[in-house]
Amino acid sequence: MAEKVMVAMSGGVDSSVSAALLKEEGYDVTGITIKLWPKYIDPVEDSSGCCSLAAVEDARRVAQMLDIPYYVLNMQKDFQEQVIDKFANEYILGRTPNPCIECNRSIKFGSLLEKAINLGMDYVATGHYARIVRDGDRSRLFRGKDVDKDQSYALYALDQAALERTLFPVGEYRKEEIRDLAHQYGLKIANKPDSQEICFIPDNNYKEFLTTHAGASQTPGDIVDTQGNVLGRHTGIFNYTVGQRKGLGLAVGEPLYVVDINARDNTIVVGKNLDVFSSEFTVADFNWVAGSAPSKDSFDAQVMIRYNAQPRPARITVLTDGTVRIEFDQAQRAITPGQSAVVYQGDEVLGGGIIWERSLGN
Repeated sequence: MAEKVMVAMSGGVDSSVSAALLKEEGYDVTGITIKLWPKYIDPVEDSSGCCSLAAVEDARRVAQMLDIPYYVLNMQKDFQEQVIDKFANEYILGRTPNPCIECNRSIKFGSLLEKAINLGMDYVATGHYARIVRDGDRSRLFRGKDVDKDQSYALYALDQAALERTLFPVGEYRKEEIRDLAHQYGLKIANKPDSQEICFIPDNNYKEFLTTHAGASQTPGDIVDTQGNVLGRHTGIFNYTVGQRKGLGLAVGEPLYVVDINARDNTIVVGKNLDVFSSEFTVADFNWVAGSAPSKDSFDAQVMIRYNAQPRPARITVLTDGTVRIEFDQAQRAITPGQSAVVYQGDEVLGGGIIWERSLGN
């Protein structure tokens, strides 16, 4: 009997080809689109977002062409609580979150995977550009073959239980190969552009979203320099991020950048460009893909501090409280609390967590 796989279909080319490849390989494939956007977001018909009416219809048409069952699953409540609320709260606390990582952790490879298992599925599959290598009873996570499209950074939170039940069919291909396959399969979405924005903020105006839908208050406060001298006023800490230069409203005769965001006293700290660089920081909520930390408390690896950043050499030290200290060989610009730091050994993802606190001025 063929193994059953539920393919999360967004209406895009990657998930559509994933379904086609798996069917061709002999899996018993079911397509599903998860409805995530809350009711207060209007899914306009021509929107390219993953939950728009157009996206659902694209996914439905692909499923019909492939002759596979297709369903739409409502996960609005889970998405609101696990992704949107956390996203808003992080900004209010002065941190800059990555909601895609939390969506992968709690929705696609959390709630959806649980639902799939309850329905008797053997696997969940997505169109992520990453690779899973089975090594005995252990699953290892690697970069996708296409380094320009690699999405392994956003998947570091997957544990062994999730990886064991997950397939990434497009991870062994380059993007242009996937589009060629879509043409070969006769899929009309072969040339559909990739979605870039945060999925639940289609216009990418997250500041308006936070005030309108998340109840964030634009409470003004002081902008201070690194010595604590007041230079001006800000319009609300969630309007700023580490490394920002534009929009500060300061006229001091030299460029200044956001160095730190302090939610406790509602201040924005600014300094020179050099002040934005640092080399040491701590990471909380760390997930080791293997299920446990390496046997060595300290080792050398490469670290990415944001999506599409270049991995840089660093020293990794596992602290007694489970947090991780990372020391780059060379100072990096705008290490941002709330973003994720992901540790690689070559192409393999060892794990990652949330940037919590960085040492300034080093």
